[in-house]
Amino acid sequence: MTFANIGTLGTKPGARDELVALLTRPGPELAEIGCLLYEVGVSDAEPDTVFVAELWTSAEAHRDSLSLASVQAAINEARPLLSGVMDGLRFEVVGSPLRGG
Repeated sequence: MTFANIGTLGTKPGARDELVALLTRPGPELAEIGCLLYEVGVSDAEPDTVFVAELWTSAEAHRDSLSLASVQAAINEARPLLSGVMDGLRFEVVGSPLRGG
């Protein structure tokens, strides 16, 4: 069963594009640890918000990714860009019409 983490990250005014650049840097180690999808998006309606959709092989793989040196470095680099406003949800994926169940 796969695990989804969908969230929003509020940025300080004008910092959105910098955060997007940080979050979209190549990270092959994410796939190696179990990341199936990591999509970063923006909306003109919310200029100080970054949207992130993640799909993992398991909740444990997501948790384990947080201990990677590259992920820790990215978190530390992102902190000054964030406003502190964050939201999201996590859930176990139970099926998909694209994958036949």
